[in-house]
Amino acid sequence: MHTIIRQDSNARLSRVVIHGDTVYVAGVTSAEQGDIVAQTRDVLAKIDGYLASAGSDKRHLLSVQIWLKNIEADFAGMNSVWAEWAPADALPTRATCEARLAAPELLVEIIVTAAKK
Repeated sequence: MHTIIRQDSNARLSRVVIHGDTVYVAGVTSAEQGDIVAQTRDVLAKIDGYLASAGSDKRHLLSVQIWLKNIEADFAGMNSVWAEWAPADALPTRATCEARLAAPELLVEIIVTAAKK
């Protein structure tokens, strides 16, 4: 049986959960108030940090869910940042959807699952 490790927990969630060799990162939003490019860069930088804290990195991503406030307006901008960040030879499965996010200024939220290194 694998131990479950929870990191950065609060009353509602754990930011990172590790079970065996799998790392789950809860939805990450931006602290930036900028456009989709700025917010996506900020979110992906945060994800880099969360993965590192769990012994993983973006080359070990298994699955990604991307939620956009306005998919029509922001899909191309988000994808331009994604293409710079995601390793072309280690791409995860991915879904991108439009959703009402937790605050009106948020343009993107990303959830990832990764394997440990």
